[in-house]
Amino acid sequence: MSDTIAELRRQREEAQTRLAARFGADSPEEVSQALNALHDRLIRRVLELAEQEMMRTGRGKPPVPYAYMLFGSGGRAEQTFASDQDSGLIYADAADVARSERNRSAMPGNASSGCTFRDDFVARYIRAYFLAFAETAVGYLKQLGYPPCEGNVMADQPAWCMPVSEWAAKVDGWFEEPSWENVRHLLIVADGRCLAGDRTLADGLKDRYFRHVADRPAVASRMAENTLRHKVLVGVFGQLLAERYGASAGTLDIKYGGYIPMVNAVRLLAVRSGIRATGTLDRIAALAQAGVWSAAEAAEAREAFAEFLRLRLLASAPREDGSLPSGGQLPVRLLAREDVDRLKKALRTGKKLQRRIERETRAGFGGR
Repeated sequence: MSDTIAELRRQREEAQTRLAARFGADSPEEVSQALNALHDRLIRRVLELAEQEMMRTGRGKPPVPYAYMLFGSGGRAEQTFASDQDSGLIYADAADVARSERNRSAMPGNASSGCTFRDDFVARYIRAYFLAFAETAVGYLKQLGYPPCEGNVMADQPAWCMPVSEWAAKVDGWFEEPSWENVRHLLIVADGRCLAGDRTLADGLKDRYFRHVADRPAVASRMAENTLRHKVLVGVFGQLLAERYGASAGTLDIKYGGYIPMVNAVRLLAVRSGIRATGTLDRIAALAQAGVWSAAEAAEAREAFAEFLRLRLLASAPREDGSLPSGGQLPVRLLAREDVDRLKKALRTGKKLQRRIERETRAGFGGR
């Protein structure tokens, strides 16, 4: 790929236009997979350019291994044409570097074996390096057309750019104090996917995460409360609940009225079952394989999610002038009769899944 952000942006826009033209000819899953493979390549290239910029400005190579994480739709590999940034950065602890240096210095014949290693200085240097690196990468991604996360879940924020020991302590604290905000963070981490760097750092954190899930089943109830906060946009009598007022009147919020409720429900069941997959379709398949769902239930969920995925991609597709819609709202008038029928069926599936979680929550997740 290109060596400049301007050229990368042009390549992204051209590739997305080609992918949008594949609607109808290819399945929503195929378009989504191709689109997210594009996003992954672009972000990895941006990270390479950010490392090169750190070298060019005299900061050098990364001082310790790191893992660049994607969260949200990026972590699930479900980004649309207009997704924002949700990211984090995990890097090795300075103490591990210091220990390695001390061991090396203490080797026979090493003249520096009597010196002491300033762990605190090294820790500050490493922290400053990765914050600068993340700021560079995030800045490049903004130029490339990826807007910042409204909730500031981004690698250039100190709260999401930490050594592995601080990540571990933070995750421990979220489980020990499962407030609404802390549970929200736990659900964000559940979708985390290592895009570049040392995958073992991310895997170690996920190991810790799932040990906590197994040891603290009561936290699942708190997760359910957060999971169910977005309701599907279908009424008591099966009617679509379109926006009634303002500039969005007559539109359907596909993201928060269909896609997100389904993502949240499937994620909760997967996390509770110890399933490590982050993509929703992968989680559905794993739930069936684990016996949590029957083959028929999994097929129904997959069909519903594919419809939400299709409409969400449609709502975010580039306009004729190449610009991207900002809100992701889909006007009802643009839907053909068969589209409305498929959407209503998918929404009924989403609502049934939410009711199941409500029942299991009341029963303390006592099983099927």
